[in-house]
Amino acid sequence: MQICRSKQSMRDCVAEWRASGRRVALVPTMGALHRGHLALCRHARDWLDARGGGRLVTSVFVNPTQFGPNEDLATYPRDEEGDLRLLRDIGADAAFLPSVQDIYRPGAQTVVEVTRLSRILTGKLRPGHFRGVTTVVSKLFNIIGPDAAAFGEKDYQQLTVIRQMVADLDMPVQIIGVPTVREADGLAMSSRNLRLTPQDRAAAPILCQALNRAEQMIATGATLPATLQELRRHLATEPRAEICSIDIRDADDLSRITTIRQPVVILLAVRFGTVMLIDQRVACP
Repeated sequence: MQICRSKQSMRDCVAEWRASGRRVALVPTMGALHRGHLALCRHARDWLDARGGGRLVTSVFVNPTQFGPNEDLATYPRDEEGDLRLLRDIGADAAFLPSVQDIYRPGAQTVVEVTRLSRILTGKLRPGHFRGVTTVVSKLFNIIGPDAAAFGEKDYQQLTVIRQMVADLDMPVQIIGVPTVREADGLAMSSRNLRLTPQDRAAAPILCQALNRAEQMIATGATLPATLQELRRHLATEPRAEICSIDIRDADDLSRITTIRQPVVILLAVRFGTVMLIDQRVACP
């Protein structure tokens, strides 16, 4: 596995692959890798293998522009040695580990923003977050030039935002959505889980339990108000869960709905102590 710590070394690496006709797939991450990230890598590899093979790049970059002033940038988990070991084990062809200075040059003024989708739901709770995401992802796409990139469905809004950006800007990148990977007790895997206290970690599976209940209700014809009410009631049974946002939106474009007649996505943002966790579930009536 090649380790590239600068934009130029990454570009040189990809240029060699392209010269021999190789496709390239990218898995962007912020490190502290877990089985969810490895699932992204496997799906990206499967995409390549279905097209005759190619090279897999995983980026590890804690992106400062997607953190707010009072968020957890300084304490975000980092484990470069462990990340590289996992990437070697899964067979990544290159790891891209740039510095902040290499990605964001002094005096940079340009950002990329998907306006409507970036300002609702989690974007309303974290102003500027998705602008940071789309800016850094567009930069990664420009540096690496992948044919495909894999993103997890756990952050469903992020996946929707990225797909919108790619469509709007005519980026020649196929976006692969990968199902959420969960712990044995149902908690969606996330690097932020490492920051939960033991008590909050024990309480956090309430998210999956609430999603299970809502999915069952929707499948049996429950109304939108009744499902939202049950979500709030169920989450309220866990005193350590502080509800930040509960919503049910159109699964395609996250638009508001008044009745459940088509596939929808249930979106939760709940704080446990100082850590806000998100989870989702697509449900069909």
